[in-house]
Amino acid sequence: MLVNVSSHDLKVLDHKHHLHPFTDHGALGVDERRVITRADGVWMWDSDGNRLLDGMAGLWCVNVGHGRQEIGEAVRAQMSELSYYNTFFKTTHPPVIELSEIIADLAPDHMNMVFYGGSGSDANDTIFRLVRYYWDLMGKPEKKTIIARKNAYHGSTVAGASLGGMGGMHGQGDLPIGGIHHIAQPYWFGEGMQSGMSEDEFGIWAARELERAIDEIGEDKIGAFIAEPIQGAGGVIIPPDTYWPEVSRILKERDILFVSDEVICGFGRTGEWFGADTYGTKPDLMAIAKGMTSGYLPMGGVIVSDRVADVLHEKGGEFYHGYTYSGHPAACAAAIANLNIMKREKIVDRVRDQIGPYFRERWLGLGDHPMVGEARMKGLVGALELIPDKNDLMKRFGDVGKVGTIARDHSFNNGLIMRAVRDSLIISPPLTITEEETDDLIARARKTLDDAWSTVRKHGLA
Repeated sequence: MLVNVSSHDLKVLDHKHHLHPFTDHGALGVDERRVITRADGVWMWDSDGNRLLDGMAGLWCVNVGHGRQEIGEAVRAQMSELSYYNTFFKTTHPPVIELSEIIADLAPDHMNMVFYGGSGSDANDTIFRLVRYYWDLMGKPEKKTIIARKNAYHGSTVAGASLGGMGGMHGQGDLPIGGIHHIAQPYWFGEGMQSGMSEDEFGIWAARELERAIDEIGEDKIGAFIAEPIQGAGGVIIPPDTYWPEVSRILKERDILFVSDEVICGFGRTGEWFGADTYGTKPDLMAIAKGMTSGYLPMGGVIVSDRVADVLHEKGGEFYHGYTYSGHPAACAAAIANLNIMKREKIVDRVRDQIGPYFRERWLGLGDHPMVGEARMKGLVGALELIPDKNDLMKRFGDVGKVGTIARDHSFNNGLIMRAVRDSLIISPPLTITEEETDDLIARARKTLDDAWSTVRKHGLA
């Protein structure tokens, strides 16, 4: 363990030996690195002594906040009893049994089985295989194509990145793989407003892009439609209210599986246990991760509907798929402790009825800033769209992403962790954030906007 090592020396060691995810290493200087050393609640501290408000809940995942000793104690106790065993070969253990029962109880009524992995990415790899396996068992092996959305994020494994609709990821590794078709996203501010459609009109149009794709490809060729209830990494794209009811209507009329990617939205983020509950959809498969353990240990999985599970049981032989750490007992212990905290403290109800509405009102208030074209939020996930001219909502900054990065850097300097996506700032704080901490966050966010606006005008970017 590194002790009594200076902040600078830690950064030098990191530079020498650590390849970071989603990082331009050639542009990352030694002293630009942040070494996070401890955290508690919504606060984090780095090796230079800076105190930071964690506006991103780690990476959309620390739903119960940092420093919950109860989770650490549950993991320690489990590792003292059974540190590891696999769930292959007719084998199971008490933590995975208990966790599966808890998740089945929280999930929609028609979903009662769980398959485990280590992340949301491998959950979507599992889903890719499950969809094809299901239709093979149903005697319809031609139903291979999965429809997904542009600018969606479904992980960074080969199948996950292919299902996602991000061009930068597709440009590395000759992706996407075959059998995936991408359609328009329900992004009214970025794409619908320019067409002259209202939000409701655009929501219907975007939903019917699914219908048009089905008609073009053929229902007999399509295995599933996968989508996040709210697109997270794509920039917190909250669909118009008309979108999901129309998608549900389209899927109900067709023999196509629906996959709800709940890696970000699941376990309370939208003010219900799952985004599917928030929007009234009926998934056949749900990818889960992040908030399942609040990030205390890596874990992911797939919640499987009775429709799919019954076919696997009745028609399937061995499903040749699994991971060494599927249902890892220590990760299960972390998830059980985390979900028990959420239930005991009524955290999801609090997001829906108390802190979510309070935070949303304060966040939307930032929409009056001269640099903000739109402020949006659902539950405790939101975005600020940054524009150069408040009087012209159609106008955008020229060098896409430059202003967003400027604003993000100011945010860190102001002790608030927000993320930049293109020229927007996004937020996803721990679900335990208080009203006082919310007020603090909003004040730091407003100062960030002021500082970024000053920089933008100084350099003639607006």
